[in-house]
Amino acid sequence: MRFSDKVIVITGGNRGIGLATAKCFSNEGAIVVIAARNKELGEMRAQELGGKFFQTDVTIEVDCIKLIKETIKNFGKIDVLVNSAGIIYRNKTVEQTTIEEWDNIFDTNMKSMFMVTKYAIPELRKTKGSIVNLSSYVGLVGFRGSSAYAASKAAIINFTRSVALDHAKEGIRVNCVCPGSVATDMIESAWEQYGNVEEARMLWESKHPMGRIATPEEVAKTILFLASGDASFITGAAIPVDGGITAE
Repeated sequence: MRFSDKVIVITGGNRGIGLATAKCFSNEGAIVVIAARNKELGEMRAQELGGKFFQTDVTIEVDCIKLIKETIKNFGKIDVLVNSAGIIYRNKTVEQTTIEEWDNIFDTNMKSMFMVTKYAIPELRKTKGSIVNLSSYVGLVGFRGSSAYAASKAAIINFTRSVALDHAKEGIRVNCVCPGSVATDMIESAWEQYGNVEEARMLWESKHPMGRIATPEEVAKTILFLASGDASFITGAAIPVDGGITAE
């Protein structure tokens, strides 16, 4: 019960890696606050975990401010922030990507993280808390047909490092995880777009030296480690959870 009575805010916590992370924190005694746009799904997930849901569009500043204020109003503190909300654009070169698509992915993946972090820092300073950001292995190595997505995920890595340096002496640790392919509904949608789901699954798996893709729980457990006292001397790190794909 490493997180007994700790208050954990998770953006995008109603699905995928964010939901797996919320479940893992809850299992270790945490009070979980889920922030997401889908009210019905978010309320259901929060109820299942005995936590709290705040309907939040993380691309809107007033929503980000409200998320932090409402969390403090309800629970009095924030111990951990997990920035998990994000979207994927694939199969478009920089030439093919529209300005609107570029702005949308940066607003959702990067600007949102900046805003939530900005307004959470004063509360995390009080608790000497921790931030874990969700990046991707493509933020480390790049990926064909994903210039906007790869750029946004690379930005998250250096954002993480910079915020870690800014607040290290205040006791706030900031790290990020860089997953490879993960078995979520987002990747299943990508397989459907590929045309042949089984063929796409085998292709995705073959790119990883371990011969498979990750479960959301495998990524979530790394997030928990980085947020815990077991990682007390780790800050500014970008940890690949990718089955060896960035080692090649």
